[in-house]
Amino acid sequence: MTDESGWSPQWRRWRGEIDLDEYETRWDRMAEAGQDPHGEVDLVMRWAPGSVLDAGCGFGRVATELAARGVEVVGVDLDGDLLERARRRAPDLEWHLCDLADLDLDRTFDLVVQAGNVIGFVAAERRAAAIEACARHVSPGGRLIVGTSLRPSWPTIDDLDAWAGAQGLEREAILAGWDGAPHAGGDYVVTVHRRPEA
Repeated sequence: MTDESGWSPQWRRWRGEIDLDEYETRWDRMAEAGQDPHGEVDLVMRWAPGSVLDAGCGFGRVATELAARGVEVVGVDLDGDLLERARRRAPDLEWHLCDLADLDLDRTFDLVVQAGNVIGFVAAERRAAAIEACARHVSPGGRLIVGTSLRPSWPTIDDLDAWAGAQGLEREAILAGWDGAPHAGGDYVVTVHRRPEA
């Protein structure tokens, strides 16, 4: 059983409502039905990164697809149950059990991605630290990409700008979703922040 001590109230609530087997196989069923379950990966690959940190990797859906496309990828998550599923799916990849707010891998990546709604499930008082820690792992010229719903009490675009900016990253794009369309309102956003070249 996973250690739940670091979980936020939001994550505890979600885990109490979700069947992990159903959640994991949902994406496989999408692929079997001819739908593309890899929109996040398609967007990440537009920048042709050599290395990616999947921050809040869950059961490894994004990380394993990135690896299949030839990217060096590392996955990090605080939920040990999901991380165990990731390890079963891709035992040769590097996986870390870690709170994003405490993340320190002593290296940087071409791109750091938080797919889905990772930041909204981080405890409110640790969200700034989580984004800043992820930003510190971005190489010069690299990017931090964060997808999140714009819900009451969840981070705003201005929050993400401020937190990424505190670590020297600059806003490059605000997108409506993982298809890459520009954001023009709506309740979901994908932010792209870039670290200037050294």
